[in-house]
This record gives sequence, C-alpha cells and structure tokens, in this order.
Amino acid sequence: MSGVGVGMSPGSVPVYHSSKLRVVDRRVRVAEVVLRCVISGLGLLAAVLVGTDTQTRQIFSIQKKAKFTDMKALMFLVIINGIVASYSLVQGLRCAVSMLKGSVLFNKSLAWAIFSCDQVMAYASLAAAAAATQSAAIAEKGQQDVQWMKICNFYGKFCTQVGDGIVSAFVVSLSMVTLSGLSAFNLFRLYNKGKGAY
Repeated sequence: MSGVGVGMSPGSVPVYHSSKLRVVDRRVRVAEVVLRCVISGLGLLAAVLVGTDTQTRQIFSIQKKAKFTDMKALMFLVIINGIVASYSLVQGLRCAVSMLKGSVLFNKSLAWAIFSCDQVMAYASLAAAAAATQSAAIAEKGQQDVQWMKICNFYGKFCTQVGDGIVSAFVVSLSMVTLSGLSAFNLFRLYNKGKGAY
C-alpha cells in the first residue's frame, strides 16, 4: 500500500500524511513530553517534600518526633509519587527520542501497554493524593468522636510541608489524568484507518 502521501507505520497501520495531521501530531507529541516532564518533576517534588519532612517537639522532658512514616497514607503518597515520577521520566525520554528520530508512531501492542500503564498511574496517583488529603484533614481538624487531637496545632511546620507535598501530588494526578487522555488519543487513532490515521 504505497502511493502519494501514504506510507506504513511500524505497526503496519496505513499512514496518511497531510500538513494538518502533521501539525496535530507534533502538538500532541510536544504536549506529551511537557506533561511527562511536569509529572516527573512535581512527582519527585511531592515525594521529597513529604518523605523528608520531620519535626521534633519537646513535651516537658520527652521529645516527640513527627515523620511521614507515622501515617500510612503519607507513605503511600511518597511511594506512588516516586513510581509515577520514574515512569514519567522513562516515558518522557521515549517521547523525546521519538520526536528527534521523527518516527511516525509505535505499534498497537506498545500503544496498549502505554495506555494501560498511564491509566494505572493516573488512578494510583489520584488515590494516593486523596488518601493523604483525608489524613491531613484529620491531622488539621482532629476527630472528636474518637478523641483524636489536632496534630497540626503541635507540629505546624510538619503539616505545612506535607500540605505543600499534597498540593504537588494533586497537580501530578490531574496531569496524569490529562496524559492518559492523550495516550488514549494516540492508541485509538491507530484504529482510525479510513479517516487519516497516522
């Protein structure tokens, strides 16, 4: 299947070249690289902010230390953001190399794998950010019914830094949701053979 303006992609999917489609393809690729860089940077920032956060206070002669390992939700947030940041860095490098080489697109099985991994990362990062937010709300406001005190009154610096990490984690989550939409677009356009698929 070769002719004017028609070629084959590595996945044996017909490739129709037009100036409009090339512009869309380039914009999608640039957006994907930018999003993956943002996710990698902010995911690492969230993991570092929460993972390195400690504060020691003294009550009479006893020293009490707050650290992220005291709350399982914060441990989950650090681990998930580290995984998401690493995954996005690897995928960002793949996207950048693909842009530099000028390759059209990948095969369907690779597209499905990337789409599936992006979905898992989006759900995991959103779950981690939501769980950490709930734990932070309890630390901030306490829970009178079960006699949990307001921890943030005592560990103010710790709570502020955790809050900054959670905000960063939510930006990562929203970026992952957007990115999973882009990978869905990249995947399903491989099936759009008759309407100018890449």
